[in-house]
Amino acid sequence: MSNKKLNRLFLFILGLFFVCLFLSLPREINIFGRQLPALNINLGPVKIYRDLNVKQGLDLQGGTRVVLKADMENISPEDRSTAHESVRSVISKRVDLYGVSEANIKTSKVGEEYRLVVELPGIDQPQEALDLIGQTARLVFASPKFEVPPASPSAEPVLTGFEPTDLTGADLKRAQVTFETDNRQPGVSIEFKDSGKEKFSQLTKEYLNQPLAIILDDSILTAPTIQSVITSGQAVITGQFTTEEAKNLSIQLNAGALPVPVSVLSQKNIPATLGSQAVSQSAIAGGIGLSLVVLFMTAYYGWLGLIASFGLVLYGLITLSIYKLIPVTLTLPGIAGFLLSVGMAVDSNILIFERYKEEIRAGRSPKVALELGFGRAWDSIKDANTATIITALILFNPLNWSFLNTSGAVRGFALTLMIGIFISLFTGIVVTRTLLRLFYKKAR
Repeated sequence: MSNKKLNRLFLFILGLFFVCLFLSLPREINIFGRQLPALNINLGPVKIYRDLNVKQGLDLQGGTRVVLKADMENISPEDRSTAHESVRSVISKRVDLYGVSEANIKTSKVGEEYRLVVELPGIDQPQEALDLIGQTARLVFASPKFEVPPASPSAEPVLTGFEPTDLTGADLKRAQVTFETDNRQPGVSIEFKDSGKEKFSQLTKEYLNQPLAIILDDSILTAPTIQSVITSGQAVITGQFTTEEAKNLSIQLNAGALPVPVSVLSQKNIPATLGSQAVSQSAIAGGIGLSLVVLFMTAYYGWLGLIASFGLVLYGLITLSIYKLIPVTLTLPGIAGFLLSVGMAVDSNILIFERYKEEIRAGRSPKVALELGFGRAWDSIKDANTATIITALILFNPLNWSFLNTSGAVRGFALTLMIGIFISLFTGIVVTRTLLRLFYKKAR
């Protein structure tokens, strides 16, 4: 590698170190009399805000537990299970929009009562959360709104938004997943009640070949184009859906088609299940473990271990920065996933250094031994990490397959483990390799 490219890589690593150090610092720290700012990006349609605080789960910081009762009085018995799941789906979506991660939302049935148990970590304004999750789902069909740009009166009208119509979720009888006869492509069939047939028919006549938006809780679920006039009150929403996407859309539509009022049965604050002492002990144990790893690497590999230790420090800073930027809600299983990935990061360096020592014993120069050590260790590193990534993906279950794990705690472990693996590959192969190459360049 040329000196110019090597120096650019070093400057990149140095810049990355200071950026991640800034992001990792607690926001409570004052520098020159000012508190460290949050991340606030506002570039037209791109709006990103992160307070850059570490999000903690229920087991680390506690939160609020709410028990809700779903009123099924106006729902037919055969539709109550679907309505129950639909309410859970809508509340889960609202909680996500509220900004609560790793919330636990469970359905239960006590006698003839349909209940939902919602646990929200770190909520310091419980009443605001109650107001948010306690509303009945609002589903509306919205017509397109077109406007001619003022600066170009002769231009074509452009779609500027959607306006709600009088066709609502109260007019929708049910929605369910269906498959096209020709290509078995999944879609969602919808059926309207008598009160909605004429409204829907009129909309399809008035807005033929135009999009009709379906909005749930002020969020557009889908906006299919009306392809024909429909007078039967039955239609199929098609598109590039996966089966899982079609299933989720049908659940969300049913949440509006089966508006179930919910009421609060109980609400209380719940303490951290582990307690502050267990959390501090875990942090101390992790710190001791990392220190021992650094001492071992330095004592056993000398200056090679020192360079690897710097890569380990950078690994920790990058990981914490990503946790804050995503953000990742840390639970004790998540912390375990992080510590496990630290071990794998060290393992990669050990494989590289042992290969390097083998090449030195074979009589090769340090520079050649270094390049061969990295190259020959890569196959082992790649295979080991690929196997772990596959396992982590199965545990994380990104497609929400029902036959795989759906536990939030296990998913937190899998997520932190995957993030750690990818960062460890970067620090082990890019950072450590660049610093070692630079060392030999300067030593000559």
